[in-house]
Amino acid sequence: MHHTNELELKLISDKGMEGFYSFHLPKDQEMYTSLPDNYKEVKEGQYRIGIYYKGEPVGFFLLHSTDRVKEYTSNPLSMLLTAFSITEDKQGKGYAKQAMLLLKTFISEEFPYYNEVVLAVNHKNLAAQSLYKKAGFYDTGSRKIGPIGEQYILQLKL
Repeated sequence: MHHTNELELKLISDKGMEGFYSFHLPKDQEMYTSLPDNYKEVKEGQYRIGIYYKGEPVGFFLLHSTDRVKEYTSNPLSMLLTAFSITEDKQGKGYAKQAMLLLKTFISEEFPYYNEVVLAVNHKNLAAQSLYKKAGFYDTGSRKIGPIGEQYILQLKL
């Protein structure tokens, strides 16, 4: 268990996904991420991570150790983080920041082989950029063109 003040990160099984299908996002966030609903099935090397508050699903993200990671970094010991979301009615409570602050410990315990996490964040998504930087991610200077414009590649050393 990886938790602080009742918040914890856990790997989600197929059955455990049920609590995440009702997730909903405000319109202005929808374009920046994808909902857990899209991950009923995952490929090898994709891991669904649930953010739980007092046992209740409040957030979600995906970690990848697939070939897709190579699009973001040349480090073979890196994982890619995507699909980060906190369901709308649980936003504004600090869960996103707490979850990101737990990330280092979580990965070092669940995936000890890896030594960094990378992610892409849209240049217009200032809230997410600020969140990731508070959690220790830094801008690598790399850029990638995503479906809705330029993305910054951020990195967290583990």
